[in-house]
Amino acid sequence: MTDITTEKARIGAPSAQPFIDGFTEEGENLSPVNTGTNTSTTSEQPSAGPLAGASAKSHSHGGGVGVPDSSRAGRLTSYNLEDFKALTGLEEDWRFTPLRRLRGLHSDALTGAAPAVSVSAPAGVTVETVGRDDHRIGSAGIPEDRVSANAWGGFKEATVITVPSETSLESEITVTLTGAGTDAAAQHIVVVAEKFSKGVLVLGHEGSAVVSENVEIVLEDGAELTVVSLQEWNDDSVHASSQQAKIGRDAKFKHIVVSLGGDLVRVTPTARFAAPGGEVELFGLYFADAGQHLEHRTFVDHGQANCVSNVLYKGALQGKGAHTVWVGDVLIQKNAEGTDSYEKNQNLVLTDGCRADSVPNLEIETGLIAGAGHASATGRFDDEHLFYLMARGIPEEVARRLVVRGFLNEIIQKINVPAIEDRLTDAVERELAATEN
Repeated sequence: MTDITTEKARIGAPSAQPFIDGFTEEGENLSPVNTGTNTSTTSEQPSAGPLAGASAKSHSHGGGVGVPDSSRAGRLTSYNLEDFKALTGLEEDWRFTPLRRLRGLHSDALTGAAPAVSVSAPAGVTVETVGRDDHRIGSAGIPEDRVSANAWGGFKEATVITVPSETSLESEITVTLTGAGTDAAAQHIVVVAEKFSKGVLVLGHEGSAVVSENVEIVLEDGAELTVVSLQEWNDDSVHASSQQAKIGRDAKFKHIVVSLGGDLVRVTPTARFAAPGGEVELFGLYFADAGQHLEHRTFVDHGQANCVSNVLYKGALQGKGAHTVWVGDVLIQKNAEGTDSYEKNQNLVLTDGCRADSVPNLEIETGLIAGAGHASATGRFDDEHLFYLMARGIPEEVARRLVVRGFLNEIIQKINVPAIEDRLTDAVERELAATEN
């Protein structure tokens, strides 16, 4: 039996009651499944590690199966589609998603042609097309939902992009993924920023596609990487993208999601700290038109000490049936002392008939942190702002556009790549031109 008599609560007064076997004073279950430990040492059954979360166990095909509990750490993770139950829409992770509009990404074999990949990169960057057996595949994440697992089993080859160690790129890496059809397909991208490298990578999605995509991002110690994911699909496209990042010691990761096009877009960025001292910024901008469903679910897993995270997503909605979803999860594990974390989501509703769902979640397992907080706000135009502008001779239509531009521009400026910022500013202008606002 595990000896836990020395385990003491860090928050509040010690209990006068004896410990219950198998539990800490705080009530935490210390079973090997919950602590993420096992005795397996084979390649077929690796020991549970940070990729699978804090409550993972091994199984025959690798990866882990989480304990289905109220903790974000208990999410099921597996490479195997059969480990995930068929979706009903009642699941917490899928209750906002219209499953009938996924076009089979959650239920059918993904046999369609993946979007074509074109990479423009500065000198020194390595771009490879590899098979499923490449050792870098699986280095950053394990599928956390049924759609991601379906893509994992369906892709035939992957694109691996590597920024060499101690290299500071003078220009950005541009990866263009162009869909050429609407047969359900799978895609896999791996990005590796080696030690002490610095760079910017842009993932641009365009054309027509029905695709489930896994993007793995590895930042080795001391690396600094910005990844911008642009969703500018045609109106008939469906895109589910799991983008998982593993952050090394003292590494700095900035991730920016911009979703504008597509019928249904669901992006799930995850950042996990693999060593102390890391910094993560997750930013997002989305603009939903009539009938569009744009969904973003962020997860920051603080499993190491002295790490910092900041999450800010902003969205605008216009037109009947426009629907946006933002769900933000931050988990501060027991050993993540010194954590400083904050997340916020803001939505601006431009017309009647829109719906914005916003759910910030914060789970804290230690009180020894620098800070943690979350916020969410959804609303219409501020009449005082409009009055201020109109009182100075600005027509109402122009004033409304100025408010929207100012609201979204905060995210655009986070990119710090002038060409991309100009491109996004033009895209927002086109969205605004499609309505009377």
